[in-house]
Amino acid sequence: MVDLAKMKKDEWLEADGLGGFASATVAGLRTRRYHALLLAATKPPAGRFVLVNGFDGWVETPGGNFALSSQLYNPEVLYPDGARRITEFKADPWPQWLFSLEDGTKIQQEIFAVNGASVVALSWRLLTPTTKADLSLRPLLSGRDYHFLHRENPGFRFEPEIQGKRMVWHPYPGLPGIIAVHNGEYLHQPDWYRNFLYEEERGRGLDFAEDLASPGTLRWDLSRGEAVWILGAEGLDIGTLSKDGAVDKLLADLGTTERKRRQSFSSTLERSADAYLARRGRGKTIVAGYPWFTDWGRDTFIALRGLCLATERVEEARDILLEWSGAVSEGMLPNRFPDQGDTPEYNSVDASLWYIVAVHEFLSLAKKGIIKIRSPEREKLRAAVEEILSSYAEGTRFGIRRDDDGLLAAGEPGVQLTWMDAKVGDWVVTPRIGKPVEVQALWLNALRVGRQFSERWNELYSRGLKAFQERFWNEERGCLYDVVDVDHKQGAMDASLRPNQIFAVGGLPIPVLDGARAAKVVDAVESHLWTPLGLRSLAPEEPGYVPRYEGGVRERDAAYHQGTVWPWLLGPFIEAWVRVHGGTKAVKQEARRRFFEPLLEHVQEVGIGHISEIADADPPHAPKGCPFQAWSVGEALRTDLMVLADNSRTLTKKARMTHESTSAT
Repeated sequence: MVDLAKMKKDEWLEADGLGGFASATVAGLRTRRYHALLLAATKPPAGRFVLVNGFDGWVETPGGNFALSSQLYNPEVLYPDGARRITEFKADPWPQWLFSLEDGTKIQQEIFAVNGASVVALSWRLLTPTTKADLSLRPLLSGRDYHFLHRENPGFRFEPEIQGKRMVWHPYPGLPGIIAVHNGEYLHQPDWYRNFLYEEERGRGLDFAEDLASPGTLRWDLSRGEAVWILGAEGLDIGTLSKDGAVDKLLADLGTTERKRRQSFSSTLERSADAYLARRGRGKTIVAGYPWFTDWGRDTFIALRGLCLATERVEEARDILLEWSGAVSEGMLPNRFPDQGDTPEYNSVDASLWYIVAVHEFLSLAKKGIIKIRSPEREKLRAAVEEILSSYAEGTRFGIRRDDDGLLAAGEPGVQLTWMDAKVGDWVVTPRIGKPVEVQALWLNALRVGRQFSERWNELYSRGLKAFQERFWNEERGCLYDVVDVDHKQGAMDASLRPNQIFAVGGLPIPVLDGARAAKVVDAVESHLWTPLGLRSLAPEEPGYVPRYEGGVRERDAAYHQGTVWPWLLGPFIEAWVRVHGGTKAVKQEARRRFFEPLLEHVQEVGIGHISEIADADPPHAPKGCPFQAWSVGEALRTDLMVLADNSRTLTKKARMTHESTSAT
C-alpha cells in the first residue's frame, strides 16, 4: 500500500556531476522553485538555470484518459492528481515509478541524469498488453535563474528549431538552448500554464507562485514501443545530443553506461555521495547541498573526508585539494563562491583549518601506499598549509590572529566566521567573537600537521595546547566553554552548552582533551544535545533555545544554530564516544547500534538515499533545510567506514552492504 502523503513529502535527486540536477517529490509534484527536470549549471558548479521545470502528462487507453502527472495551482487546486495511480516507486539505480491505471493498464516511468553532462533521460514503457495506449506530454519551460520565479511575458520564445526528432528551444537570449530528442511526434501548440503553487516556498516565507510556458505536445503510441524523451542544455551536453539519430539506441547506451557506473558503488550512501562531486574549472569540488547550495569551503573539506577519503575515491580528493589550493588568499580559503561567479567570500575562520585536516588525512593515505603523490603536488599542498598557518599566526582578515597564549583569536562585529554563521541583515545571530572552542581544536590539529613540514610550529602547538586545557575547562558545568575571551575581552567566557566542544575529543585526527574531562564532555553532549538525527546546536535549558525550525527567513535563521539539530555532528560525537569508552570492537558495535543505526532510518525518507541538512530541535525532530546535504552524508560515511569499522577493508565492505536498501514509499 503506497503512502500518498509520504510521496508528496519525499524527494528524489539526480545530479549530473556539473552542479546541475533533476529533482521533485516522489509524487511528481513540484513543491519548491528548485524542482525541475533540467536544471543546468552554466558555470559549473554555479550559474544555475532552470530550463525544463516539468511536464503535464496523460495516457489514453480504451478504458479512458488517465493523468500521470500532478500539478498544484494557487490557491490549493490539485489538478491533475496522477500521483494516486503510483503503486510503486524505486530509487535504485535511478527513480522508477509504476503507474497502475483504473482499467488495469500498467506503465513504468524512469528518469536518470548522465554524469558529466547536462543531460536527463526519461522513458515510459507499457507493461500490459492493450490495443491502445497513447502517451501525451506537454513540456513546461522557464529559462530562469534557479533562485527566482517565472511569470508570463511576451519575451518568451516558443518556436523550436526542429531537425527530425531533435528540437531546440531558445526561450531567452544568453541562455543555453534546451535540446529535446524523442521518438514520438511533436505538435506545436504554444500556451501558458499559470499560477503553479510551490508549498515549500510558501512555508519558507518566500514568493511561491509561478507561470510556465508550454510550447507544444509530444505524443507516443506505447503499444508500439517505449517512449523516449532526452533533454539537454546546449553546449553542456558534451555532444551527446548534437544531432538527430536513433533515440532508442542513445537511451540504451546512456543507460548501460550509467547503470554500470552506479553499480560500482557498494552502498546506498556511497552512491548518494557521488551526487555531491562536481566539476570546478579543471578540477573538482563538492556541492554543499541540494537544491540551493553550491560549493562552500568549510562544507567541502568536512564532507571530503567521508565522500572521498573514507570511500577511497582518492583521485577526486586529489583534484579537489589541488583545485582549492589555488584559492588561498591571505591564508584564507573562500567560505563560498557566489552563484554567478563574482568575487569569492572569505568570511570563514575554519575553512582553511578544515582544509589542513583534509590534506593531512589525504597524505596519510599516501603513506599507507593507497595513493601515489607526485612531488609537485605534494609541494603545492605543503605550500598551501604553510601559507595558512603563517598568515593565521601573523594575523589576517576579520581579526584572525594568534594570541600570546598560543590560541587563535578571531572575529569582529557584523561578521560571522564560524560554522554557526546565520546572519539576517546586519544581525549576526551567533557572533562567537573571541576564541571559539572548535576553532581551537582545529587550530591545534593544524599546527600538529604543520609540524610535519616545519619544526617552527612545535613551540606554538605546545603553548596553545597547554592554554586550551587550562582555560577552556568549566568546572562548574563539567564541560568546556563555548567561547573564551568573548569579544576579545580577557577572561570573558561563554558557558552556553553547545556541541562545538565535541571536537576537542572527536571528529579530528588528534584529540586535544583526554581522560576524565573528555569523558565528561561526551556525557554532557549525550545528555543534553544528542538526538537520533544529530546533535542539537544549543541545549534545551539554555536561554534563546528555539524548539522548531520554521517561519520566514528571519525566524528560521534565528533558529538555525539555537537548538536546531545537525546530522553531520553525529560523526564527531560517535568518534568521541568510541574514544572515551576504549575503542574496542564491542564499543564500536554498541556505538553503531545506539547512535548510528537510528540515523540510517532517515536515509529512506525526505531526501531519498541521502541525509538532510538539519532537523527540529524538539521531538519528533522533523527533517528540515536541504534534503540532500553533503557533510551529513560525508560524516555518515566516515563514521561507518572509518570510525566504526574494523581495520579490515573486506569487513568494511561487508558492513557497507548491510546498509544497502531499495527506496519504496
